[in-house]
Amino acid sequence: MRLKFHLPFIFLFFSFQFLQAQDSDELFTKARSAAFDKKDYPTAISLSKQALVKSPDYADIRIFLGRLYTWTKQPDSARQAFNQVLNKQPDNADASLAFASLEFWEDNSEKALEYVNSGLKYHSDAKDLLLLKAKILNDLKRWPEANIELNKVIKADPNMTEARNLAARVRENSSKNKVGVNYDFIYFDKQFNDPWHLVSVDYSRQTSLGSIIGRVNYANRFKTNGLQFEVDAYPRISSIFQAYISGGYSNNVGVFPHYRAGFSLYANLPASFEAEAGFRYLTFGESTWIYTASIGKYYKSFWFNFRTFITPSNNQISQSFALTTRYYYGGADDYFSLRLGTGLSPDDPQNNVLIGSTNYKLRSNNITLGYRKAFKSLNILIVNLGLDNQEYKLDTRGTQVDLGIGYIRRF
Repeated sequence: MRLKFHLPFIFLFFSFQFLQAQDSDELFTKARSAAFDKKDYPTAISLSKQALVKSPDYADIRIFLGRLYTWTKQPDSARQAFNQVLNKQPDNADASLAFASLEFWEDNSEKALEYVNSGLKYHSDAKDLLLLKAKILNDLKRWPEANIELNKVIKADPNMTEARNLAARVRENSSKNKVGVNYDFIYFDKQFNDPWHLVSVDYSRQTSLGSIIGRVNYANRFKTNGLQFEVDAYPRISSIFQAYISGGYSNNVGVFPHYRAGFSLYANLPASFEAEAGFRYLTFGESTWIYTASIGKYYKSFWFNFRTFITPSNNQISQSFALTTRYYYGGADDYFSLRLGTGLSPDDPQNNVLIGSTNYKLRSNNITLGYRKAFKSLNILIVNLGLDNQEYKLDTRGTQVDLGIGYIRRF
């Protein structure tokens, strides 16, 4: 009998709790609409407070209220809201992320690091927390640690363009100088009697405007030695756009182009896409203008890029195409690559000297396998193996094998 007597009261109690939560959810929905759709933050704050009167332990609403205070430049009120959640739920990842973001934006990076580490203690693989930690460490100039966190993010989500862009900035900040050396051995079974040898040495300096690279190339081709001098620049225009500007000179025409130049505009697009458009200019006694465009996409641990070069001349158009795929097995400098192409590329130092001849209008197919590995953070090893089936005379083909090895040192 006593149970029957209490059943109506129990039912009323839970019904009241359900209606109360329902009212809180409705107010929360209205608050989010006011903030995101109408940018009416005062109304959103008022609605959130009303919802918390009905459900004071509703963590999502209180975190949202803290974010509203953050966006409206009320940091003390935001801290109070986030603290209330974390005091009851120290493992709340969203509260840790919001609190750390607030302190980071308020230029309290050390404090922000405490809160982000607190969240990672319970959620060690949370990508948003790891990315924010990398931003904080970058701000604190603790670049090796920032690089470790970014490698975790990129390995977990290769599609996260923001992480890759930050990784590039961290590498630039941590090592503003870079030297590299490359060697290529090129063997021909029919087209030429002697192999080619190419060596390049470059120095790169990171500046406030972007990176600048000076390069000296040596080649032994056609039993003739030659030198080429190049300068490349990658000025940053905005968070979306970056440019490529290049120029080169050689007095050994035939071994290298006499002059070369290039320009491209790169864009980081939504959904992990990249795009590029530009031109290349080569002089072998006569001038050759080549236009290029490419589209790239990150998908999971892969990067895909499709590129074309178009050369108009003598009322006809020559084209070359290349599809490049990278598989990232670690950080941003750890990947295997596969390139499938047709025709010759002006960006390929091994073969661009042939563009000045009739070979450029003949058919060729090529494949290149690549391996890139970073070790001890500042060292990078590069190995490439290429195979080219080149039509060097009409209906006459030969095979070209290219073995390349390179080393980069940051400091």
